[in-house]
Amino acid sequence: LETLEQEEQERLELRAHPVERRTHMVYHEHGMTVTKTLQEGEAEPQTRSFYYLRAELQGLMPEGASILLLRVLACQQAVPPGLVFPTIDTEGQLCTSTY
Repeated sequence: LETLEQEEQERLELRAHPVERRTHMVYHEHGMTVTKTLQEGEAEPQTRSFYYLRAELQGLMPEGASILLLRVLACQQAVPPGLVFPTIDTEGQLCTSTY
């Protein structure tokens, strides 16, 4: 299975200062674009985009797929040793996730 597009949204309601974070990931022929948007209160949204080549993303485990994998591992009540995947952190940077 391969994630072709993923949208994440997080909203924190802090009295008079709401914070909203959005992440949009979309695959293209040669790679993937990750767009991160942060809006704090009434301020203008801050947007940053990152582009990764397909070769860098071999075996990528985005958040949606990670949740599915965790459910499967919980049903099996076992985690294979050395289970490591590339993933995208909260800042949009490529990193690794170890289970």
